[in-house]
Amino acid sequence: MTLYWRIFLLNAVVLVVAVLLLLGPVTVSTPVGLGEALLLIAGLVVMLTANAILLRVGLAPLARLTGAMATADLLRPGNRAAVTGPSEIAELTQSFNAMLARLEAERARSSGRALSAQEAERQRLARELHDEVGQTLTAVLLQLKHAVDHAPPSVRPGLQQAQETTRAGLEEIRRIARRLRPGVLEELGLHSALRALTTEFTNSRLSATAHITPGLPALDPATELVLYRVAQEGLTNTARHAHATRVEVHLRPLPDGKVGLLVRDNGRGIGAAPEGAGISGMRERALLIGAVLDVAPGPHGGTDVRLNVNSDTTGDRLQESVR
Repeated sequence: MTLYWRIFLLNAVVLVVAVLLLLGPVTVSTPVGLGEALLLIAGLVVMLTANAILLRVGLAPLARLTGAMATADLLRPGNRAAVTGPSEIAELTQSFNAMLARLEAERARSSGRALSAQEAERQRLARELHDEVGQTLTAVLLQLKHAVDHAPPSVRPGLQQAQETTRAGLEEIRRIARRLRPGVLEELGLHSALRALTTEFTNSRLSATAHITPGLPALDPATELVLYRVAQEGLTNTARHAHATRVEVHLRPLPDGKVGLLVRDNGRGIGAAPEGAGISGMRERALLIGAVLDVAPGPHGGTDVRLNVNSDTTGDRLQESVR
């Protein structure tokens, strides 16, 4: 029986009983007597209580569905509303779950296409920075060296300063190109890339170290790229926002053939701050390989960024999402 007919029949029963009582033993005089008033009030209370109980029970599944709609997050897939309640609410819940599944699948496909295009654009920019801007600055350095060698002593310090500034700019261009296109990842693999990444983030204020556990299963290039980008974004967030003095990157095998990535710092933690574009980007990358990103406070303060991936199915899942 639908919710509409349940409410209608309950009200009909209460009204019919009230009418029968008024036509039978119960009468209302003018002015209304105390006993009559108490009887009418009692009937009204019974009717309101019955309606309240029925509405509370009948609409509880709808309230749960409303809560599921309010908390649905495509970056945290898999959560579904429980299918309970009257038939029309159960059908509505099933329709919502099916719609959420379609949205999650479409989000994964669109994110795969977007991130694939983003990686291609990063590679193009890295090549242009290295081949064009880098070569131009190298030529400028050679010209400055020639100028320093043949300049009079009075202007030589200024030229040497320009030479050092140009050399620093060339190093910065190369550093940016390495971040855009991690050549060490393609040439030497994920282990060396993570060690090089932590070395790059180490400075006088932040100590970054990489801990690679032996015995890791083989990973496809697409999965290695996701792990590298998540580690890179985690280190970037630590360097920019955490006010940390130490950060560690752990890569280790897990049970059931999984691989775990952990970026842990000793900074001030995430607190109640909303997630920014960096964490959302990491979650989107994690979805491409069927993994779930977890960002939580560390055991001794700071922040833990965890990503556990299945080494057996990540490559196929990523190719399907990109297609």
